[in-house]
Amino acid sequence: MSFGDEEVEVASPVGFARVFAESAFKMAMLTRVLIAGASGSGTTTQGQALATRAGIVFLDTDDYYWLPTDPPFRSKQDPAVRASRLLQDLQNAPAAVLAGSILNWGVELEDSFSLIVFLTVPAEIRVRRLREREIRRFGRADPAFLAWVAQYDEGTLEGRSRSKHEAWLAQRRCPVLRIDGDTSTESRLAQVLGVLGSNS
Repeated sequence: MSFGDEEVEVASPVGFARVFAESAFKMAMLTRVLIAGASGSGTTTQGQALATRAGIVFLDTDDYYWLPTDPPFRSKQDPAVRASRLLQDLQNAPAAVLAGSILNWGVELEDSFSLIVFLTVPAEIRVRRLREREIRRFGRADPAFLAWVAQYDEGTLEGRSRSKHEAWLAQRRCPVLRIDGDTSTESRLAQVLGVLGSNS
């Protein structure tokens, strides 16, 4: 039996059941999912886990928002260019998972998802994670960056905030799955797959 480009042996009932289950799962995953949340909430980790489990494309907004520099995250990409590049890459993929924030990237992109997963994690956990990551990557953590991360829930500084995210989510057309707390990647993955399966 052929499944896509893959030949699968289905001589036994067990083999047929396996192929049927894989087929149903892959059909359910012919979709586009956005994993969003504050910096340090685990959007990239969760997005990579979902894309790997489903065998589909993973994309990260950081790769479009920032120009490639050494050290990274110093120069921003032109907003029109980043949105155009991301839309093109998504259109080239039959199914994809995108991690990160796309607030004010354009309605065509922002309303192109089948599901949005919104992660929330307490500020102290997010700040600790990012401090450790920055030290690992660069040998030090930028205090200004950590202060910006910490204020997300209050929204006292320019840029991403909880209130802006909530207002943006309220305008979206697709379902929004909220996952609160510092839960495991596997637990989150099960919740996302459950929603995708119920929508297939």
